[in-house]
Amino acid sequence: MRDQSWDGEIPAQIDLCLRARITLLILHTAEEERAIRILKEVCGQFHPPRPLVSWDLVEGFQGTNGVPSRTSAVRDPLIALDEMEKTDEAAVIVLKDFHEFWTNPAVKRKLRNLAQKFRFSRRTMIVVTPALKVPEEIRDNGVVLHVPPPSAKELEQELDRLLQGSGVPDSLTPLGREKLIQAALGMSLNQACRSFSKAIVRHGRLDDRDIDAIVAEKKDILSQSEALEFFSITETADNVGGLSVLKEWLHLRERAFSREARDYGLPSPKGIALIGIPGTGKSLTAKMIAGMWRLPLLRLDVGALFGSLVGESEERTRKALALAETISPCILWIDEMEKAFSFGNGDSGTSQRVFAHILTWMQDKTAPCFVVATANDVSALPPELLRKGRFDEVFFLDLPSSGERREIFSVHLRRRGLIPGEFDLETLARASEGYVGSEIEQTVIDAMYQAFNQDMRRITTGDIIAALRTQVPLSVSQKEVVGGLRTWLIEGRALSASEIQGTAESPSACIHLEPVFSPGER
Repeated sequence: MRDQSWDGEIPAQIDLCLRARITLLILHTAEEERAIRILKEVCGQFHPPRPLVSWDLVEGFQGTNGVPSRTSAVRDPLIALDEMEKTDEAAVIVLKDFHEFWTNPAVKRKLRNLAQKFRFSRRTMIVVTPALKVPEEIRDNGVVLHVPPPSAKELEQELDRLLQGSGVPDSLTPLGREKLIQAALGMSLNQACRSFSKAIVRHGRLDDRDIDAIVAEKKDILSQSEALEFFSITETADNVGGLSVLKEWLHLRERAFSREARDYGLPSPKGIALIGIPGTGKSLTAKMIAGMWRLPLLRLDVGALFGSLVGESEERTRKALALAETISPCILWIDEMEKAFSFGNGDSGTSQRVFAHILTWMQDKTAPCFVVATANDVSALPPELLRKGRFDEVFFLDLPSSGERREIFSVHLRRRGLIPGEFDLETLARASEGYVGSEIEQTVIDAMYQAFNQDMRRITTGDIIAALRTQVPLSVSQKEVVGGLRTWLIEGRALSASEIQGTAESPSACIHLEPVFSPGER
């Protein structure tokens, strides 16, 4: 059986097969109703329209598109195949649930006989099935068409139908409407219809607020792959302190997946690599991008790609990447990629093959999957990974500057219901020189624990200063490692994610940072 890759719209592929007198088609899809709708459309375009007949275990034969055809209540699959020889010579016969009978030798033999006999007529048998397991005996007698999820046009038509039927107001902005349709891409038509209906009922109208709810509905789709994890959109640019250069770069590409951008001739951005010191917010940035662009965030667990059987790892990789493309536009996050792509010598080259497949996909993909890859140990990365063509830009996340540390303190104080204006942020910024964002967050938490155990009083600037003095920042405990990473930035191998202000905060000046306290103060 020849697997036909989807090239263009599926109705055109079905039309081509019918005109070529293909006698057996297998439509691989779980969307039975949508498949029937497409077949009605195709059969109706012939002159005269071709009869469309469906068969299932309960109803037997039924005419589907209003064109006169033979009907029968026969429920036995073998007898049903005998009855097909009596149908109109131009009939298109849809067999529902027929994959349940693949194990029946008589059914398989009869199906092969009919596929060969119908070559001299215009009859075509079409099996609609969600399970693509075709017996070896009939592989040479038919064509498999993989039916993709609904296109943006189909989803928009379904949305318009729902809005007209419900009579609720449509308050979506033009960009919001496009993002809502994009959020539903990858769903089946029934899933999208349910999501739209819930959004309409939730607010009594449809507006830009419903985009996030549609994105969240995609989580069920990801249950098909153990290697992809869905993250709900929780972070915004306001939740990430500093990184002004990176934020501006992202802001310029916020509309990159819109129809306007495509009409203008802009290609979809490929992705970015985030290199830098641990704790500077690389993982948080991946979540922030999904929040800024209102796109689903998928985390690729490379460890889950590997299986024990021969070829299993490569197959899991193909399925995971194909699923990401189905859900696109989306953000695909590869966390700590230096660990993910560290090769072992005892896996018979499996790691290299998986790595090569991912690299090729990153280079050649046309689906709007924006890759965000993070890494701490840049020396462990293969050189071919970071070259242009796979990433639009490589950003380095450095130790935060004084201004960025003020922002980070403000973010974490607000998150815990505190008012940043009640704290001396300038003093905190000076006292935390050499601290990364995660360390600053921990000092706020430590100070809160201290105040909580003292009659639950409100914390003060002094509490945070005291917490800072009990920590040894990574820039001191891992001075050589941090220095090596920052040398990578000084040599111009990446773009700084932050604006560098003043020589005191410059990378070269900060490589040999000393602790903010003297040994006697600890």
